[in-house]
Amino acid sequence: MRIPSSAPAAVAITAVLATAVTACGGAKDNMVRPNGCVITTDDTTVELHTEQAEHAATITAIGLQRDIGEQGIVVALATARQESDLFNIDYGDRDSLGLFQQRPSQGWGSPEEILDPRYATTTFYEKLEKIDGWESMRITEAAQAVQRSAFPEAYQKWEDHSQAIAETFIGSTDVGVNCVIDKTEPDAEPVANLTEALVNDWGEETVHSQADRSLTIPTSDTQNGWQYANWLVAHADNHNIARVVYGDVAWEAGSGEWEQLDEPEARDLVKAVFD
Repeated sequence: MRIPSSAPAAVAITAVLATAVTACGGAKDNMVRPNGCVITTDDTTVELHTEQAEHAATITAIGLQRDIGEQGIVVALATARQESDLFNIDYGDRDSLGLFQQRPSQGWGSPEEILDPRYATTTFYEKLEKIDGWESMRITEAAQAVQRSAFPEAYQKWEDHSQAIAETFIGSTDVGVNCVIDKTEPDAEPVANLTEALVNDWGEETVHSQADRSLTIPTSDTQNGWQYANWLVAHADNHNIARVVYGDVAWEAGSGEWEQLDEPEARDLVKAVFD
């Protein structure tokens, strides 16, 4: 369901955390549903496993915090899609590891550091920013300048998909992420764990308020609101989020759809609703 943007310029986003839902396996080769996401822009549709969507959202958020620009985020997404298919894998060619298949022996960090998606993403951006003129390069050329792959043209095929993913998580596309989640495992501290993830991706000022198994995030404008809303949906599987509400629409984990609210929430604040 695609709903025209009607969210207020200064509102909040609430992540609602599930208590316990029947567990169900989610194989990584099942790229659609259940436990899968569909990212849709005007001309592109991308199907991802929830783990892939989560990493894509984190790569975008860290890029936004570094102010690297949309082009840099697209380069990072295309690189991770080629190197690991956006899965945080603990194997690879020789000693390559993680989202970007970085090698401890080549100075990228320890295995433990490289297997931290946020560390791996940050170090990728740091290397990219040191490449003179990367902003004007083709996607595959900029990626290759960092990665030094044996297949330098391999990254280019992911440009369109990475562009669509970036546009969505940057907030240029409203209602851009639909994820169906039919498993969440009980979490004794869901608010604390999600808060930590938000702070790690977005910075110290992210979380506005916390309640029993819920939290609320302030936004500066509509685009910023959709940045957080789409990020939360992409992280829902890992953080037991059952519902995300933004403005007059709400996403439900079970259906995976954004629906218009019959009774919109207050325009300056979105309330938490729990299962």
